[in-house]
Amino acid sequence: MSSLKYLIAGGGTGGHLFPGIAVARELEKRFENAEILFVTGLKQMESDIVSRYGYRTTSIDVQGLKGRSLKKAITTLMKLPGSMFQSAVIIKRHSPSLILGMGGYSAGPVCLTGKVMGVPTAIHEQNSYPGLTNRLLSRFADKVFISFEESREYFKAGELILTGNPVREDLVRGQAIPETDQIFTILVMGGSQGAMAINRAFGDALIYLHSMGKAPYVIHQTGKKDYDSVSEFYRENGLQGEVAPFIEDMADAYGRAHLVLSRAGAATISELAVLGKPSVLIPYPYAANQHQKINADSLVRAGAAEMILQTDLTGKGLAKVLIKYMDNRSALNKMGQQALKLGRPDAAGLIADQLEILIKTRSAD
Repeated sequence: MSSLKYLIAGGGTGGHLFPGIAVARELEKRFENAEILFVTGLKQMESDIVSRYGYRTTSIDVQGLKGRSLKKAITTLMKLPGSMFQSAVIIKRHSPSLILGMGGYSAGPVCLTGKVMGVPTAIHEQNSYPGLTNRLLSRFADKVFISFEESREYFKAGELILTGNPVREDLVRGQAIPETDQIFTILVMGGSQGAMAINRAFGDALIYLHSMGKAPYVIHQTGKKDYDSVSEFYRENGLQGEVAPFIEDMADAYGRAHLVLSRAGAATISELAVLGKPSVLIPYPYAANQHQKINADSLVRAGAAEMILQTDLTGKGLAKVLIKYMDNRSALNKMGQQALKLGRPDAAGLIADQLEILIKTRSAD
C-alpha cells in the first residue's frame, strides 16, 4: 500500500474543500507516495483554494439543485449525463484506489460514476442536516462519515461512522492563546466568499463601539466583492484592523482573536470547537434546510457560542453583544472551554483509518 491514488470530490464552498484538504494531509503522512487529485466544479475559487495547499485539481461542469425552480431542475438534470461522462474520463485516467466525496454538487457525479465503475467509495457529511447530494449518495457509498450525531437519522443506508469534521492541521499546530493584556481582538469572517450582511452590520457596530469608548482590534475577512468598500470604510473612520478579501494564515488569525464573529458553516463550526474559540454566529439564512442554523445550535446548546439571526442583526444590537464579552473575560473564557469540549481533533485520522480498511477489504475480495 505504498502507492495509492485517491480522488477527493467536492466543492461549491470552502466548507466542503477544507475538510478534504485535512484528510489529504493525513493520507500523505501515512503513505509517502500517495497521489491525490481533487475534483471540483468550475468556480475559480474552488481550484484556487485547493491549489493554495499544493494539490492538483481538475473540474467537471456541474451545478447544484437549489430552490424549487422547475427550469433550474431541468437544467441541472440535463447537465448530469455530461458531468458523469467527464467523471468517467477522470476516473479512467487517474485509476483511483478510492473516491472520497466531501459533499457539494461536484461530489455527486464523481461518486456515482465511481461506484458504477467499481471503485470503492466513501462520503463525508459536514453538516448536522445532510445535503441532498450526500443523502442520495449514501444509498450507494461503501462508508458514510458524519460530523454530528444528529445526522444519523437522515441516512437510511450505508455504513455510518461518526468521525467529526476534519480540521486542517496547520490551524491546530502551535495554536496560540491571546495574551490577557493584549488589545481585545475580533476575527470577522463570512465564510470563504465573505458575507455582505455581516460586513455592513459589523461596520455599524464598530462605529457604535468607538462612540462608547471601546476600540477593539479587528482582523476582517471581507470576501472579494466587499473588500474595496470595507477597506475604504476603515480608512475613512480611522478604525484599527487588518482587512483582506481572504485570510491566508488562518492559524495566526485564530491565534490572535479573543472572539470570532462568523457565519456557521460546518468547517468553521469544527474549527471553533477544535481550537476552543468563543464565537458569535450569524447563520446564512438561505442555506439549504437552514443547516447553518442547525450547526450553530449545536454550539449554542453547549454554551459554546451565541447566535444572532440575520433578521435580527443590527449594528447597535451586535455592538451590545460584543461589549458583553469584551467586559466579561470570564464568560468569554467559559464559552471557549465549552467549545473545546465539542472538538474532534482526530477526525482526519479516523477517516483515514476507515479508508485504509475499505481499500484493504476490497483488495482482499
